[in-house]
Amino acid sequence: MAAPERDDLTGRYTTGHEWDGIKELSTPIPGWWVGVFLVSIAVALLYMVLYPSFASTERYYEGALKYSSAEELRKEVVAARAAQAPMRNALVETPLEEIEADDALRRFATTGGQAAFNENCAACHGVGAGGQIGQFPALVDDDWIWGGRIADIRQTILYGIRSAHPDTRQSLMPVFGQILTPEQISQTAAYVKTLSDPSAADSRGTMPGAALFAANCASCHGAEGQGGRDFGAPRLNDAIWLYGSSQEAIERQIANPRMGVMPAFGDRLDESTVRMIAVYVHTLGGGEK
Repeated sequence: MAAPERDDLTGRYTTGHEWDGIKELSTPIPGWWVGVFLVSIAVALLYMVLYPSFASTERYYEGALKYSSAEELRKEVVAARAAQAPMRNALVETPLEEIEADDALRRFATTGGQAAFNENCAACHGVGAGGQIGQFPALVDDDWIWGGRIADIRQTILYGIRSAHPDTRQSLMPVFGQILTPEQISQTAAYVKTLSDPSAADSRGTMPGAALFAANCASCHGAEGQGGRDFGAPRLNDAIWLYGSSQEAIERQIANPRMGVMPAFGDRLDESTVRMIAVYVHTLGGGEK
């Protein structure tokens, strides 16, 4: 076996590897680096013994210290709940309509309500409750299908819209694609578009869609398109449209209506949290007295 070759320039041995005239030096890892590496392995092994580290489908190793981050979180939640208990109790005992008149309760409710909203509602309605066009309604305007009073908002949060809860709010728009011809749907959509256009008020009554709207839509949406909260029928005479305001979008909604579902949160959240969210939403700018 040939003796290792020593590099003339550095004086170090080479590994014997050479490429294009370049020889690889045999440079050992510094001793301090090896020491740190071995210490990190020892610390990792000690951590595995002291803290939870192994899990299976049936159980997990708790560790010698029996530490649990879940238990730590539970203790923090219990402590926070205990600290908030007086305000939460006052929030539940105070009539809904009087909460916002109490400065301390309003601040507590809106702060907690914003956090609870972001955790439970923002996935659909967006952070800040701006909604998503074509998907979920905005909660910051003054357009309310079921009512914008704080009691109305609380009821919607508790029972949802078209949810599985027996007390949920229900509404159903017929599939007019099975009732009206395409031409009639187009005429109705054209008429609906004019409901939010003040300049079309004089000519609106002579449109072919006027009679179709009166016969098929006015019983729920109102003769002037003002909406019907008893039926969950939205207003059609403003500039707020969930599924779009174009002729094509209105025709699609008439022919094959889309109707969203909101889950009931009454089984997930306690009464104080429900009230917090209701107060927060009510104070966003579109709430009604």
